[in-house]
Amino acid sequence: MERTLVLVKPDAVQRGLIGKIITRLEERGVKIVGMKLVQMDMDKARVHYEAHVDKPFFGGLAAFMTSRPIVAMALEGTNAVEMVRQTMGATDPQKAAPGTIRGDLGMDIGRNLVHGSDSPEAGARELAVFFDTGELISYERETDRWITES
Repeated sequence: MERTLVLVKPDAVQRGLIGKIITRLEERGVKIVGMKLVQMDMDKARVHYEAHVDKPFFGGLAAFMTSRPIVAMALEGTNAVEMVRQTMGATDPQKAAPGTIRGDLGMDIGRNLVHGSDSPEAGARELAVFFDTGELISYERETDRWITES
């Protein structure tokens, strides 16, 4: 099973979309193995967005992500990274397909509602930024056998 990080960004939290976003992801079959409401600080923003720290847009991105609470989720499933990214849609909501989170609920690339890890390796690194190992819970769901073949 693959694990990935999803962040419900401040714009989605402020718009009351946490439940809709969680529902869409759960309906696809991923399992929540960790979740918490957090206030990201600048230190955590620098670690999480380390690849962008030297880019011109980092200041605005960090200011946005630290402005209000976010929801951090650890999700698990078969090909979880790719499935979550498909469910989120293209980074720019104007280019995201209908039926995706960003395509249906987003309007602006700077307010695109969610972040999802872009690879299993990034997922492992990003999960460690937001969760201690003991905060992720492995468990069996009765519905799992109806979601994927063993």
